[in-house]
Amino acid sequence: MGDELYVVNSRILPEIFTKVLEVKTLIHTGKVKDISEGVKAVGISRSAYYKYKDHVFLLSEGSKGRKATFSFLISHEAGVLSKILETLRQFNANIITINQDIPINNAASMNLTIDTQEMNIGVKELLDIFEKEEYIITVQLVAVE
Repeated sequence: MGDELYVVNSRILPEIFTKVLEVKTLIHTGKVKDISEGVKAVGISRSAYYKYKDHVFLLSEGSKGRKATFSFLISHEAGVLSKILETLRQFNANIITINQDIPINNAASMNLTIDTQEMNIGVKELLDIFEKEEYIITVQLVAVE
C-alpha cells in the first residue's frame, strides 16, 4: 500500500486518531490557544499529535468529500500562481479560495481550497503532482471535507 486516502468509520480506528482530530478542532475553533494546551485537554502527547496531524482529517457530512485545502510554500517568481491554477484547470478542480501572503526571502506561503467534485484525478494524485514541481518548495494537504 502506498499513500492512498481512505474514508474509514472511526469506530474501528485506534483512539489516538480521534484524539488528534479533537486537538485540531480545539485549535481551529479557538477553544485552546496552542497545540500544548490542546494535547493536554484530550490526554495525548505532543509527539503523538505531530506523528498523525498531517494524516487524519474529518469528513464533513454536508459536503461528502468535495473540498480539499492545500498549504503551499512557493517560489517568488513570475507566473508561479498561474502554473498552479493551470494544473488545477487541467484536472477540473474548481477554486473556492486562495490566500497568499507577501513574499519573504523569495518565498510566499499560500493556502488554496478547491472543490474536487468534478476532478478527473484524486486528491492524492494532485498532491503528488504538486510535490514534483520545482517552483513549489513545500505542499501539504491540510484538510479534506
